[in-house]
Amino acid sequence: MKRILTIGSALLSAAVAFAQAPQLNKNNIDEVVKAMTLEEKITLVVGANRFVGDENGPGPAPGMPERRSVDMTGLVEKPKSDGVTAFSSGRVKGAAGDVVPVERLGITTMVLADGPAGLRIDATRPGDENTYYCTAFPIGSLLSASWDPELTQRVTTAMGSEVLEYGADVLLAPAMNIHRNPLCGRNFEYYSEDPLLAGKIAAAYVKGVQSNGVGTSVKHFAANSQETLRNGQNASVSERALREIYLKGFEIVVKEAQPWTIMSSYNKINGVLASENRWLITDVLRGEWGFKGFVMTDWWAEENGARQIAAGNDMLMPGTPHQYADILAAVESGRLDIRFLDDCVRRILQVMVASPTFNRYEYSNKPDLAAHAALTREAASQGMVLLKNGNALPLAKKRKVALFGVPSYDTMVGGSGSGYVNRAYKVTVDEGLEAAGFRLDKELAASYREYVKAEKAKQPAEYFWIIPTVEETVIGPAEAEAAARRNDVCIYSIGRMAGEGGDRTLTPGDWYLSKTEETNLDVLCEAFHKAGKKVIVLLNMGNIVDMSWSSKPDAILHTWMDGQEAGNSVADVLSGKVSPSGKLPMTIAKHYEDYSSAKDFPMSNGNPGDVNYDEDIFVGYRHFDRYPETILYPFGFGLSYTSFEYSGLKAEKSGDALQISVKVTNTGKCSGREVVQIYVGAPEGNAVKPVKELRAFGKTAELKPKESEVLTMTVKLSDLRRFDAYEREWKLDKGEYVVSAAASSQDIRENVTVTL
Repeated sequence: MKRILTIGSALLSAAVAFAQAPQLNKNNIDEVVKAMTLEEKITLVVGANRFVGDENGPGPAPGMPERRSVDMTGLVEKPKSDGVTAFSSGRVKGAAGDVVPVERLGITTMVLADGPAGLRIDATRPGDENTYYCTAFPIGSLLSASWDPELTQRVTTAMGSEVLEYGADVLLAPAMNIHRNPLCGRNFEYYSEDPLLAGKIAAAYVKGVQSNGVGTSVKHFAANSQETLRNGQNASVSERALREIYLKGFEIVVKEAQPWTIMSSYNKINGVLASENRWLITDVLRGEWGFKGFVMTDWWAEENGARQIAAGNDMLMPGTPHQYADILAAVESGRLDIRFLDDCVRRILQVMVASPTFNRYEYSNKPDLAAHAALTREAASQGMVLLKNGNALPLAKKRKVALFGVPSYDTMVGGSGSGYVNRAYKVTVDEGLEAAGFRLDKELAASYREYVKAEKAKQPAEYFWIIPTVEETVIGPAEAEAAARRNDVCIYSIGRMAGEGGDRTLTPGDWYLSKTEETNLDVLCEAFHKAGKKVIVLLNMGNIVDMSWSSKPDAILHTWMDGQEAGNSVADVLSGKVSPSGKLPMTIAKHYEDYSSAKDFPMSNGNPGDVNYDEDIFVGYRHFDRYPETILYPFGFGLSYTSFEYSGLKAEKSGDALQISVKVTNTGKCSGREVVQIYVGAPEGNAVKPVKELRAFGKTAELKPKESEVLTMTVKLSDLRRFDAYEREWKLDKGEYVVSAAASSQDIRENVTVTL
């Protein structure tokens, strides 16, 4: 009886203690932190993965290192016999990670889910007849090619509504690392070689998603411009280049949009892992820029949990036993002051109280997928870039089309890895053209469709890490000549798949055309040109390829990866329903060797662990402005079906900013939109400076022939500063600044001079 009474008293005491514990709300965060035990604090900052599978978590994803075994006796619960222990939210299947709740204090979970081109969760689930498909939106490089923050914000507002209605709290996006080199495998997720364009598009992305009351996680902070050896590679880069190029886009998005979270990158920066870099995370991100959210690691960035916490890296994802052990041992031994841990906990809770899960939002699992598909179709057409047009486009809808190339029938709508989306369908180019009223060569289309179907049957099912592609077929001269007799025009698609975990290669079939593609292009151009007919090339890829062949076809349209409505979007542009208005967010050089980073990407210096950013600030057009003879298609370039005239450029100092205006007039014969780029050249001085730098941009509305619009843009004087590496401070040089309104980095339309 005495034992029963003792147990009963203990249970009663526990119940009273639970009832007396503060319950988290937005006004009592400090009280809750004070009430938490050490173990509860560590539970919050280390993600839920350590509770799943065996005690060391599931095996690594492709390209990830093996994780070391740790004895977790007494630290967390051992797995149950079914392999799943104390915590598994199970609420949003396929989400990338969860936060472990502390129910005693009213601390809930948060669901974290990929990714940059749309929410990635499991679309079908065992024992559930419902489906949970998400919209595959256009990829990041296409959104930046639109040069349209307003459009981007509309797209990501729709994206954020899917995050909300499917029960997630934070979207692990946008990805915004600099296109240092065209071979980076994740350039399709990233925005540009220029930090201003990347920052403005990312800020619009964040505003759109977060307008739904859900969060974003801007990644990968910072200098993560390659996938090869990404977990330990050291980026040796000057502070000036960091400040002016690799951090600037993140600074813009923090100051303009305040994302809920930032994701630290895997790599080292000048010898220190980004997730353990207190200068980067605490001094710069929080101290200088005023970031108010929390920082999480990239998945499995797990070198040392205690050092990550000390740096201000608040959450360690997806969570491993040894991270828990690192933190516990460090606090108990005195190596880690618990105040660092308290700061991390506090920042997480400040975000958590705004989350849908904490506020018990009743998500529907029924977002408006039809409306989002229509928006996807519109957005994709706005970002396509017309690189060449020898009177070949637009096409009359009833023309007979010889549609060649496997990507025309198996169109790639997005890359692999965390940027993948489980969509309900995709519209291929052949389907889009037929739906738009074009008459495809039936014999040719049937042959390609049969071939693609047969090859697909031999391959594994599409999976987010691996998207199988079908090998291109050889086009014989006789086949090309017969097609040229039967049809009015030829369209040939060239495609490239890329994704997370690996970089592209300087090989045929990747950076270079394969022998088959090269031969096919020659055969098609010879046959159709001999018949007096045009050849149009579509580039279906996330980034760019060698284009030494660009003189051969009559037109080249870079369609990127357009999302699930790809074929319809392509048809809209080819038919002239939409005049192309996209412009390149990167430079296309004549040769790979012309890129300033070519000598040291990713490990051509012979040291696989170290990559030297010897080009410093001279990335992209900043480099090519010094060597214009090496440019094939300049940064900011893109043709239209109409033409535009610039006039009346003004740049006037007003307070701490330049107020810039320019009149744009449609001088052509059809409606269209124009992107105006404002470059500023700084006065000469002792410091080495770029010829000019992008400082603002704007895009007109749809202008009818002879219609005009005055674009107005503001450039803060602080944005004209350079970073003085010797004195470690920003400086605004005195003198004359040349302000240019341009259609590309090499097509300057008007200049004015401002003296500061």
